[in-house]
Amino acid sequence: MRPFLFLGTRAEDVAADGEFDAVLRYSGLDARSLRRVRLERDPLPQVDLDELSGVIVGGGPFNSSDPEAEKSGTQRRVEREMAALLDELVEHDFPFLGACYGVGTLGTHQGGVVDGTYPEPVGPAEIELTPEGLADPLLAGLPARFTAYLGHKEAVSVLPPSATLLARSADAPVQMFRVRRNLYATQFHPELDLAGIEQRVEVYRSYGYFPPDEGDRIVARSRQHQVTEPMRILRNFVSRYAR
Repeated sequence: MRPFLFLGTRAEDVAADGEFDAVLRYSGLDARSLRRVRLERDPLPQVDLDELSGVIVGGGPFNSSDPEAEKSGTQRRVEREMAALLDELVEHDFPFLGACYGVGTLGTHQGGVVDGTYPEPVGPAEIELTPEGLADPLLAGLPARFTAYLGHKEAVSVLPPSATLLARSADAPVQMFRVRRNLYATQFHPELDLAGIEQRVEVYRSYGYFPPDEGDRIVARSRQHQVTEPMRILRNFVSRYAR
């Protein structure tokens, strides 16, 4: 099998490793079949799509809608590299799954509006599939409504004209979309389980996603929900595109 490529942007080793391990666990891949690049640390190497089965992008601290003058040099480099990669991926309709940061990158690349209109607090949220989502093979086996963990400062407020809406929530009209047949982005985190969100609450306690003293309350609220369905997306992605 040709490997998948995982692109991360988290600078904190604990969160970066936890995210990668969760993607491995829920996708069914191992470290040999999921190549990892930490873009916040290393430039994106040359990517040969003929050598890959697909590309997976994790979440991270970068907001695509931040004013250009406020972006770090690292963020600007990552955005240039992601835009160039997406040029190629979209052209070839190549399998892509972007979680959270993937919404900002793919949404912006395709001409959607990504801004701070629809932030959502860290924790569980109910996701609703659209009729198109219910029919999409990447969402096979998922119920029409399910709970996922999320937390974001920006979101897609205007869907790209090329995109098909697959899922939404009460507080954000775009939770998942597809471009062409094989490029997907989710606002929620399909890899995130209870242990993962507890870890991220601790790591990002002072990053502005929530007041630091609310971290324990977020964890307590997260523990009230069973989050098991979103992980199927990772397994479906690998099953559908492994070659």
